[in-house]
Amino acid sequence: MALFSKSNIAPTEGYEVIKSDEDWRRQLTPEQFAVMFEHATERPGSSPLLHEKRPGTFVCAACGAPAYDMDTKFESGTGWPSFVAPIEGGTATQTDRSFFMVRTEVHCAKCGAHQGHVFEDGPAPTGLRYCINGASLKFKPKA
Repeated sequence: MALFSKSNIAPTEGYEVIKSDEDWRRQLTPEQFAVMFEHATERPGSSPLLHEKRPGTFVCAACGAPAYDMDTKFESGTGWPSFVAPIEGGTATQTDRSFFMVRTEVHCAKCGAHQGHVFEDGPAPTGLRYCINGASLKFKPKA
């Protein structure tokens, strides 16, 4: 279980990569920090990753851990990059009870950065839709 301190938005223990808010803010854009450590949501349709189609891997924008293969990406029509499954061990989930609803939050298993949410309305083979903020990811094309 990751711990968050009152003076720190980012996790302070429980992950392989731990940095202070100050260090994350130096590394990330303001939008990335807001999405990944303040649980903000980018505007739908605003991420260039929404239209990415080359072979490759989507990695955590904070720590670089592999998160999703291009083979699992699909067009959901929601305005956010969507995937049927993460790379094994690349993400973790927890219950999100914000905004008067219960959802399943997805975050990086290595640094705890918020990525988005997973819903049970996706296509086969998993029936899941990992609805992910593009700001939380970087794309590494296959070499």
